[in-house]
Amino acid sequence: MDTLAALAGGGHRMTVARRTTASLIGTRYGHFTAADLIVDARARQLTIGRATVFRTLDLLAAQGALERIELPSGAHAYVACAPKQHHHHVVCRVCGKSAEVADSGLAAVVRAIGERSGFKIDSHRLELYGLCGACSA
Repeated sequence: MDTLAALAGGGHRMTVARRTTASLIGTRYGHFTAADLIVDARARQLTIGRATVFRTLDLLAAQGALERIELPSGAHAYVACAPKQHHHHVVCRVCGKSAEVADSGLAAVVRAIGERSGFKIDSHRLELYGLCGACSA
């Protein structure tokens, strides 16, 4: 997903700082944190505030262009993804590579859990962690 297009499509002001943040996201491989983006900006001598990075991440997550994921360490990160399509993520715990995976029948399991528990489940998300093909070789 092109994060610049997502910002523009969401009707948000395209400030220099937001464009810079979106461009930095576009250079990332796998999951990343706000701190990663700030380090990238400093390394490139770009002036961007921490608050702007966090606000831009929140905007993009609200639009579905990013998802916030929980890492095995308990920290959180972001991953760029296709907006408005229900999916899950697999994340390599070594290199950070991530991939979107289809629901693969999980919706039926969620419905069954709702029936057994008496809950009306209206959403779910799943993150799977392990080693990608390159790291497990």
